[in-house]
Amino acid sequence: MDELRILNEAQVPIELETLDERVLSALAGRQREASAVRRMMAIAAFVSLGGGFVVGSAVVPPAVAASPITPLIPASPLAPSTLLDSR
Repeated sequence: MDELRILNEAQVPIELETLDERVLSALAGRQREASAVRRMMAIAAFVSLGGGFVVGSAVVPPAVAASPITPLIPASPLAPSTLLDSR
């Protein structure tokens, strides 16, 4: 029981008295930072999407049909069409 009385009579360090205030102010700061990060991410997404839309619709190259590659390359002897050919 003497230990409890000694602990009761001991003075609390000043750092412990201000601990709650410091913790709550740090949490408030983190919440402000988190909301700022979310806001910046939303702005970055809108700028990115808007820029992609503008560039995609402003610069439209003419459509060109792809030429077949087969005239440039000889037919493969293992192609299914050559394996099934009876000639």
